[in-house]
Amino acid sequence: MAKLIDPTGGDDGGEKPKIIVDSDWKAEAQKEKERLSEAETQSASEGAPGGLPDADFRGLIGAMATQAMMYLGAFPDEQGRAIFAPEYARHYIELLGVIEEKTKGNLTEEEDKELTGVLHELRVRFVQIVQGVAAAAAEEEAQGQGGAPMPEA
Repeated sequence: MAKLIDPTGGDDGGEKPKIIVDSDWKAEAQKEKERLSEAETQSASEGAPGGLPDADFRGLIGAMATQAMMYLGAFPDEQGRAIFAPEYARHYIELLGVIEEKTKGNLTEEEDKELTGVLHELRVRFVQIVQGVAAAAAEEEAQGQGGAPMPEA
């Protein structure tokens, strides 16, 4: 008949249970931790040059959106002037639209939401900024022709 061992250490008839401790597990765990750390370091150093993020879908969308925003005046040039070239901004927004069309049904839900959101935001900003610039130009022209400034509402 098998002898039952009381895990609480109580006396069940005299013989105490033997506890075998595998002291190698700590060393193995430390070695595995070191291997994982080395692998992370190596994969980080093998990534894109110059500390750039990995070349993936999110990076592509971000790069094109940044270009569109730059041409909408979001980032100043070296002299601190806004770069405003709506034809270039429209080009990058349209390129993102082509990506949306050509990848329909092939994106993860997260990628699809991100692309749709970026495109919506860029299109709204494009319209707002172009309309604002046109209104400012019309106001400036009216002030130049009429001689008197238009009253502000």
